[in-house]
Amino acid sequence: MSEMTAAHKEKLMTDLKLVIADAEELMKLTAGEVGDKASEMRMRMQARMEQAKLDLAHLQETAVARAKDAGKAADHYVHDNPWTAIGIAAGVGVVLGMLISRR
Repeated sequence: MSEMTAAHKEKLMTDLKLVIADAEELMKLTAGEVGDKASEMRMRMQARMEQAKLDLAHLQETAVARAKDAGKAADHYVHDNPWTAIGIAAGVGVVLGMLISRR
């Protein structure tokens, strides 16, 4: 599973945001807890949350960069092959029209 679909990436980003928010809320709720283990756990959670935020930001940047590259490639293809692009669009329109008219 080397290639993730856009939907999988979007779900992963949403899930990571929720996990980070939940972890931050947990840290706020346990701020009054005393003890070496509690403070050590909060420090580890804080470090992991910061790393997760960095990973999430990197994932978002990568997704945006790939979307821009795909848009540029499509734009170049349409400019280099306008009649082919028009033919493909017309074909897709005909197929969609036939599918819609059957309902």
